[in-house]
Amino acid sequence: MVNKSKNNLVTLEEYIIQAQNRFPGATGELSQLLRDIGLAAKIISREVNKAGITNILGFEGSTNIHGEAVKKLDIFADGQLISALERSLITCMVISEENDGVVKLGARNGKYIVYLDPLDGSSNIDVNVSIGSIFSIYMREARFDQTLRDDDALQPGVKQVAAGYVLYGSSTTLCYTTGLGVSMFTLDPSIGEFILSDRQIKLPEHGSIYSINEGSYNSWPLGLKKYIKYCQEEDAETNRPYSARYIGSMVADIHRTLIKGGIFIYPHSKRYPSGKLRLMYECNPLSFIIEQAGGMATNGKERIMEIQPEAIHQQTPIYIGSKENVTTVMEFLEEYQEASV
Repeated sequence: MVNKSKNNLVTLEEYIIQAQNRFPGATGELSQLLRDIGLAAKIISREVNKAGITNILGFEGSTNIHGEAVKKLDIFADGQLISALERSLITCMVISEENDGVVKLGARNGKYIVYLDPLDGSSNIDVNVSIGSIFSIYMREARFDQTLRDDDALQPGVKQVAAGYVLYGSSTTLCYTTGLGVSMFTLDPSIGEFILSDRQIKLPEHGSIYSINEGSYNSWPLGLKKYIKYCQEEDAETNRPYSARYIGSMVADIHRTLIKGGIFIYPHSKRYPSGKLRLMYECNPLSFIIEQAGGMATNGKERIMEIQPEAIHQQTPIYIGSKENVTTVMEFLEEYQEASV
């Protein structure tokens, strides 16, 4: 952890500039993009914290591409993030959970493509449970004629140049990576700045917490059922039984996993045979963060970030967290694979 005395406070903007200065020839465009997202996050945090007194709670009245009811705060967060990216003039297209297709911005020559989940866990908004925003940044395909195609956005997660999330909870936390480790910042509302709270987060190799919606137990593959029973068995040598923790907001569940270790699971099931969570703006960015912190992320068969996407709203199962936990669940899935067919 960094020294948090008042004389050593480092803001998000200062940290980004310091990181940029370590690379001679850096243009500063990615740094500007991260600062723009940070500004939008402050505005969203302000609205989340006063949502109960500004008539911004509740449903907006429409559904998104996934058939989910849209909350008023979903629309607000989506608008703030897209507006911030539009103003920077370095993003050519945005893909958001709240929009059916690609949103092409005015800067058609912009070099970045950004995926957004503007407000993850929005079903928790009205009951004052932690929610969050997720972002994932890619470089556009370079072409001689500088044409922009929708399929430029269909890149595997290994091509992300940056990714992060903002958690709106008891404090507002911003966590991001550019492939050089994971840094975390906490919003100080008294000065309106994100302050560096950890510059190099490391995920424990093993954790004693598992996170999954056990209400869907009967529709899981056999290997996963066996793994959860393994987590619940007593074994002093392996520190079992593990504790079950499930918030229902992926950002909040992953944030806890990042800090304390363990595993988060959202498998395929009879209801969601391809999984429910979205590959491009939920699983890829959070997998990038977890891997940079020393963890693992898989769909049960292959590394999440190596999946070649076929659609911008593609869904996938995910097993993500500490290396030992993910490796163990993979062994269970492989052992009982035939019995699940």
